Amino acid sequence: MLGMFLILPVFALYAEHLPGGDNHTLVGLALGMYGLTQALLMIPFGMASDRIGRKKVIIFGLIVFALGSFLAASASDIYWTIAGRALQGAGAISAAVTAMLADLTARSIAPRRWPLSARPSASPLPCRWWRVPRSIA
Repeated sequence: MLGMFLILPVFALYAEHLPGGDNHTLVGLALGMYGLTQALLMIPFGMASDRIGRKKVIIFGLIVFALGSFLAASASDIYWTIAGRALQGAGAISAAVTAMLADLTARSIAPRRWPLSARPSASPLPCRWWRVPRSIA
């Protein structure tokens, strides 16, 4: 994920050199298009991974993401950059990866496998406020 969002601080400066990059709305659209398409396609990809298998959806998503990355990197103007970012977001495989992680992890060690931000113990409030057992936090 770091590679995807590493461009955020410098993209506005880089976009000024692209044709159409002087339009701040288009620059914002180029930045946000990834998240928009990912949000729209997360549930359909999750459903597809339940039907046809997690590995097939993950491989397909990685190929779509790679094509989007190539398109965004070789974009000659802001419109092709927007299209590339949309294609990158269309490779929304995090639901399939999370489901695969849940499938492959034993229930006794599952809480240690989730990202730190998804754990109840990562919250600023103590777990007892939500009555979450300390064993899963």
